Amino acid sequence: MKKMIIRAVGFGVCWWGMASWAYAAIEEKTATAIITTTTAAVAVLGEVHFTEKEDGVQVAAHLTAVPAGNHGFHIHENGACADSGKAAGGHFNPDNHQHGLLTKDSLEGAHAGDLGNITINADGSGDYSEFIKGLSLSGGKYNIVGKAVIVHEKPDDFGQPTGNAGGRIGCGIIEINK
Repeated sequence: MKKMIIRAVGFGVCWWGMASWAYAAIEEKTATAIITTTTAAVAVLGEVHFTEKEDGVQVAAHLTAVPAGNHGFHIHENGACADSGKAAGGHFNPDNHQHGLLTKDSLEGAHAGDLGNITINADGSGDYSEFIKGLSLSGGKYNIVGKAVIVHEKPDDFGQPTGNAGGRIGCGIIEINK
């Protein structure tokens, strides 16, 4: 799904002192990761939606059928979910920083994939919504397209080197929406 954003662009002041404006349509780039279980009995656990903004990416997830509690929620370096999610590799970390929390530590102090935790309610559902400054869907060092989103079995405690969140119970590949 593509969305159009209308932005107003000023072109200066007319001779009578009023600003003249032109409107340009700018296409918003979006991506989705469909999260499925990492076991042989594949079940869809939910979706993670990514919307590129001017200086980062809005991340919005909705999961169901996940055990209640906090679960580590990360972007991993490889776009693969085989081998119980192990094919996803480690956290996406192009700068070789220590583990942290992107919303607190930024790209200067955390792995580029350190989203933190998603809280799952007693009914097995949970939501996550954060703006991550610096991530991209359009290329460059912090491009997350083609990477995997992993839901871990335990909470991320932000310990080193990767947060002690345990095994991988859900995985999905970030793909651009057409």
